[in-house]
Formats: sequence, structure tokens, C-alpha cells
Amino acid sequence: MPSAAVTYDFLNSVRSTAKGGATARVHAALREAIVQLDLKPGEFLDKQAIAGRMGVSRFPVGEAMNRLAAEGLVDIIPQSGSRVALIKISDTRENMFLRRALEVETVRTVAFDVPAELVDQLRSNLLYQRAAIEAQDLKGFHGFDLAFHAALMDRLGFERVRNAAETARLGLDRVRRLLNTRRRLEHTLEEHQAIVAAIETGDGDAAGRAMHAHLDAVLAELESFARENPELFADLNAMGDRPS
Repeated sequence: MPSAAVTYDFLNSVRSTAKGGATARVHAALREAIVQLDLKPGEFLDKQAIAGRMGVSRFPVGEAMNRLAAEGLVDIIPQSGSRVALIKISDTRENMFLRRALEVETVRTVAFDVPAELVDQLRSNLLYQRAAIEAQDLKGFHGFDLAFHAALMDRLGFERVRNAAETARLGLDRVRRLLNTRRRLEHTLEEHQAIVAAIETGDGDAAGRAMHAHLDAVLAELESFARENPELFADLNAMGDRPS
């Protein structure tokens, strides 16, 4: 049954800024709430309450949930309702595999011919990451993290590679936020610094190794988190057969 305690107040900010028709607005609001973990994995969704909070009928809420189900973010359970999907370790591994394949090769290629302005951009980004950590601005840090990786993709200049990497990253957004601790942010900054240091020297192989280590560290920490919080994950039986 839907939880009566959930008021969906966090949908207000998205309601006021989302564009498009009713279904698009509800979809955007619910997707952001799920990715931001305002709606937790396994939490049942109350269509009537969501409709009331968003100022729409139940129909666009149902359509939005169907879209979210197609994205793997919502489970629609016959005779029971809809709930936020549990996180799948198998999906996380696949998305991280794609990111490793694309981003390791990206930094390896970029490092062999890196302009001074890109190095300056990356160094500036690292300073902003540090400032976000000191201010305990988790959302700000996440934005600078995205900008760091995007700058490298922009330099590569391959649109299909960029789109594939973005799709894989979107699949990891929710799980990445589970690791937004001060310790993880500090490690992420250190790993980014190692990538930039290798790029600055023009050492593509070292840059590739640093990127690989960075993405592997994130995945390893997530799997450790999953073991400690099994109620948030759907397929912990897959934990024992991780590809090397």
C-alpha cells in the first residue's frame, strides 16, 4: 500500500520549472525525485497524492510512471500499484563497463594532443570541486564532476561517443548519489587530480590508467555499500561473479 506519510512536497520545485504537457512535467518531477533519492528504492508511489501535488489528473501520472518503468526506475506491480525500482547491480556494472571503455580511451587520446586552455579548464574545475567539498555542497560537487568529464568528451569531439557515455552516466546517477559522502568526494577529487596530472604531461597511457582506477574505485565502493544496505538492491546474488 502507498505510504500515507509521504507528502511529495519535494515535487513543488520541479512543478514550477518543468516544461511541456502534464505527462512530461510529472515525468520530469518524478524522475528527478527518484534520481535525487527523495523517493527511495522500494518506496510505493501514491498516484492520487502525486496528482494532487502536481495539479493534474491521475492519467498523466500513470503515463509518467509507464515511462519511468521503461527507463527501469519504476516497477508497476499488478494489483499492488507502483513503486520505485530497486537498484540493479547488473545494470550498474554494465553502465560502468561502458563508461570505462569510452572514457579511458577518451583521456588516452586527448592526452596526446592537449591544448593549454583545456588544462586550464580542468585545473579550474578541480579548484571548484575543492570549494564545493569545503562548503559541503554535494549538488554543486556533482555538477563540477559532470563538467570535468564533459570537458574531456568535448575535446575528443565524437558526438556518438559523447551520447553513449551520457546514456551510461544517466544510468548511474541514482547510485552515485548513494556515495555522496565527504570521504568519497575527497577520493573523487584525488582521482581527478591524477587524471589531470597525466594529461598535463602528455602521458596517454597513464591518463587511461588513472581514469580506469577512478571508475573502478567508484564501482567497488558502490558494491561495498550494497552489501551493507541490501534492502535497496534487487540482485545482490550477482555480487559474487563480477568480471575482472
